[in-house]
Amino acid sequence: MSEIDNRLFFTCSFIEYVARSTCNTKKYVVNKLGEANVKKIFSLADIYHSENIDKIKDEFVDKCSIEFGDYDILSDIRNSNPPTYWDMGKVYSRLIIMLDSNTQLYVDNIIKVLSSFIVEKLDNYDSSLYYENSSYIYECYVEGKIL
Repeated sequence: MSEIDNRLFFTCSFIEYVARSTCNTKKYVVNKLGEANVKKIFSLADIYHSENIDKIKDEFVDKCSIEFGDYDILSDIRNSNPPTYWDMGKVYSRLIIMLDSNTQLYVDNIIKVLSSFIVEKLDNYDSSLYYENSSYIYECYVEGKIL
C-alpha cells in the first residue's frame, strides 16, 4: 500500500472511530469536521497514526463541537464479532480508490462516500454487506442501491 493510500485508510478508520465513540453517523461526523479538517487529518495521518487515537479524537470532537449522539451501531447487533473501525476503514478506503484512483480527489471522495446511502447499509453488521467483495460494494455505490 502506498503512503497516500495509507493516509486514506487512516482517515477513513479515524472517522469511523470518532463516529462510534460519539454514537453518531459518519455523515454527521464528516459534516461537523468539514472539508478543511478532513484534509488536515488526511495530510497528517502518518503523524496521527503514531499518536494516541483517543487524544486525537478528543481534540477534533472539541474543536468541531461534535456532540454525543444516539446512533450506537454496536449496541443492538446479533453479530458477536463485528468489524473493527480499522476493518471498516479498509472497506471505505477500497471503495474510494475504486471510485477514482486520482489521489487529488481522495478527500472529496471521503466526504462523498461517508455521507452516502452505502454507509447505513454497511453499518448493519447483522447483514453481510461489509464482508462482500469490494467490486460488489463499488457497483452498489455506483448504482445507488443494493443490487
